[in-house]
Amino acid sequence: MLGRSWASEVVKLHEILKLQKKIVPELMDLLEKRYNILRTIYYNQPIGRRILANKLEIGERVVRTEINFLKKQNLINIGTPGMSVTYEGEEVIDKLKNFIREFKGLTEIEGLIKEKLNIKKVIIVPGSIDEDTTVMNELGRTAAKYVENIIQDGNIIAITGGTSIKKVIDNFTENCHFPHAIVVPARGGMDRKVETEANTLAANLANKLDATYKLLHVPDNLSNEALSTILNEKSIKDVIETIHRANIIVYGVGRADEMSRRRGLSKEETLRILEQGSVGEAFGYFFDNAGEVVYATPSVGLKIEDINNVDNLIAVAGEKTKAEAIVSTQLNNEKSVLVTDEGTAIEIVKLLN
Repeated sequence: MLGRSWASEVVKLHEILKLQKKIVPELMDLLEKRYNILRTIYYNQPIGRRILANKLEIGERVVRTEINFLKKQNLINIGTPGMSVTYEGEEVIDKLKNFIREFKGLTEIEGLIKEKLNIKKVIIVPGSIDEDTTVMNELGRTAAKYVENIIQDGNIIAITGGTSIKKVIDNFTENCHFPHAIVVPARGGMDRKVETEANTLAANLANKLDATYKLLHVPDNLSNEALSTILNEKSIKDVIETIHRANIIVYGVGRADEMSRRRGLSKEETLRILEQGSVGEAFGYFFDNAGEVVYATPSVGLKIEDINNVDNLIAVAGEKTKAEAIVSTQLNNEKSVLVTDEGTAIEIVKLLN
């Protein structure tokens, strides 16, 4: 009976939203504008009015009017350093996000992508990363909340590097307490910024979870001879065995052409991978449009068989240009949860149709 009552309420909500969209569409435009202003302040606080106007690409006069309204509603504070969001404002951001998701039909799009890709779950964040950089922060915040809800003390959490995963780690709350959990990098490192390396992010996440961590000080794309030598090291063996037992994997997705360059592959290797139809990359594995692995970079860490045995796979990826790569890495990945943005999700739907 409770299930039926809940379902009928959802149907009513959808009907109300449809009516509002037809009769007072300007109301929803205003709602979304204020949501974007609040969200931008939250991720850049403290922030001045002029910088806010530039980030949102709207006039200062419009910003001033909206700021005065938000201040009267006790959703923001205005001080000498700039504006910041109140606790009540933070609650409003979360509630508005869910309302806007319903209004835009994002839950239906989530269901469509989930069914077409044959994956566990899809979570879409309102907005487009390509048009608003704060959406990347919201992507990280949404993924962080999901992971926080599934972690159990004693879990082994493996994470990849990259900008998207850094946003996830940045948005974890610091009141978590999992002293028996272990955080590890998913694979060997790449030659890039230290702050987005898997080792750095693993240590940062462990600190936020009050957990322990193990680091893997091995570069990616080593020769087979070098790998066989390194694998005999006891300290490396211990970390790799822990990685193979991961319960939760949080990872990013990249385009095959970009990731082949970042992983230091030669021009000949890159050309061969692309000629084989590879469009997406995750964990050092390159996938084609059918979701099949066409190439694997030599590295230590997670193997494809480990990934297939993990119950909780969380892919965090956005940007329209990555849509094809996301589809290739997610297709028929039944245990995977995809967290992406609205702009990318719409591109994914176009590809799937």
